Amino acid sequence: MVVSILYVLIGLVLLVVGGEFLVRSSVALSFRLKLSKMVIGLTVVSFATSAPELLVSIQAALGGLSDISLGNVVGSNIANIGLVLGITAIIGPLAIDKDFYKFNWPVMVILSFALYLLLGNDGVLSQIEGLILISSLLVYLFLLIRRARKFSDAMLEEVDDSLQKTSNFKILIWLLIGGVALYFGSELLVSGAENIALKLGVSEGVIAVTLIAVGTSVPELAASVIAALKQEKAISLGNLIGSNIFNIASVLGITSLIQPIAVKDEALMSVNIYWMLGFAIILLPLAFVPKRMVLGRPKGVLIFLAYCIFIALVFVK
Repeated sequence: MVVSILYVLIGLVLLVVGGEFLVRSSVALSFRLKLSKMVIGLTVVSFATSAPELLVSIQAALGGLSDISLGNVVGSNIANIGLVLGITAIIGPLAIDKDFYKFNWPVMVILSFALYLLLGNDGVLSQIEGLILISSLLVYLFLLIRRARKFSDAMLEEVDDSLQKTSNFKILIWLLIGGVALYFGSELLVSGAENIALKLGVSEGVIAVTLIAVGTSVPELAASVIAALKQEKAISLGNLIGSNIFNIASVLGITSLIQPIAVKDEALMSVNIYWMLGFAIILLPLAFVPKRMVLGRPKGVLIFLAYCIFIALVFVK
C-alpha cells in the first residue's frame, strides 16, 4: 500500500512537472503563430493542460482499465469547474465575456450531452464515435480561431511576455522534458491507483473520479490560480472551458481511437455523469444571477461546496 501511494505521489509530481514544461513550450511556440491570449487559453494551454488526462487515459485503456479512462475525464471535468473554478473565483471575481455564453459554454454543454448519449447508447465509446469527437474538436478549433481573428482588436494581450523570446533549443528541451515526465508520470499513477483500489476494496472508477481526476487537474488549477492572481481573467476562465472541451473531444476521442472504451463502473452512468452535466449547465445561470457577467466569491464558494458534496457522496456510495 505504501509503495502504491508513493507511485501515485511520484506520478502526480511528474505529471505536474511535465504539464508545466509542456505548457511553457506550447505557449512559447504559439507566440510564433501570433495567437491572441484567449485563443492561447482555449487551445494551446487547454491542450497542454489536458496532456496528463490524455496520457493517463491511454495508459489505462491499453491496460484494460477503462473505468480509469472514463472516470478520469468525467472527474476532471467536474474538478475543473467545482474545484478549480470555485477556488479561482474565491481568490478574485472573474469577469465573463459574451463569448462565454454565445460560443464556448454551448460547445462544452453540447459535448457533455454528446458523451452522455454515446455512452448511454451501448455502454461503449467505439472508434467511430472517437472519430466523431475528434472531428467535432477540429470544427470547434476552426470556428474558435476564425472568431478570435474577427474580434482580434479586443484580444491583443499576451500570456507571458518572457516566453516570446524563448529560443528554439529551449522550446525543444522543454518539450522533451514535458513528454518524458508525462509518460512516466502516467505509468506510475495508473499502476499505483489500480493497486490502491484493490487494497481499499473500491472500484478503479472511484479512485479515477477522485484521486486521479484531482491529480490530473492540478495543471489547470495552477494555470487558473496564477492567471487569477495576475488578474488575467480571460485566460483563467477560457482555460477551464477549453480544457473541459478538450478532455471530452480529444482525450476520449484519441483514447477510443486507440482502444474502444467500455463502461464498467455503474456509478459513472447512474451518478457521476449527471454531476458533470450539472456543473456544466449551472455555469450559465451563475453568469447572470445575481450580478451579471461576474463570478464572484459567493458563487465560487457555492461551486466549491457542491464539489465537496460530490466527493463525499462518491466515497459514501
